[in-house]
Amino acid sequence: MHEILKLLPHRYPFLLIDRIIEADQEHFRVLKNVTFNEPFFPGHFPDHPVMPGVLIIEAMAQATVASLATRPDFDPGSLAYLAGVDDARFLKPVTPGDSLILEGSLRYRRGLGKSEVRGLVDGEEVARAKLTFVVRGR
Repeated sequence: MHEILKLLPHRYPFLLIDRIIEADQEHFRVLKNVTFNEPFFPGHFPDHPVMPGVLIIEAMAQATVASLATRPDFDPGSLAYLAGVDDARFLKPVTPGDSLILEGSLRYRRGLGKSEVRGLVDGEEVARAKLTFVVRGR
């Protein structure tokens, strides 16, 4: 967790990833433990808690940027901004108790990043999306 806090500007309640399992120049695997104590579950939905799709996308974005921030060609004084989401699909609900694994590929060059990310629970794909980022100095 401390590694993630060094890589991302996000903090509670908006930090949505828990551990970088692996990350290299082109691939990453990141863990999000989904707990019943998440601040969004009381309202989404009270009798049937489901992680909102928009937050799954945000977790995918954070996983991608955390991976990007580990690269030697990423300036640690920069911020990566989500610039686009394409072909997003939600295949199964993500619920409390799930371990959401976010795995993807990453391409980065001259301030532009692109990733393809899948969300997996128990090895089964539950979501996927293509993300685009722009990187700017602070």
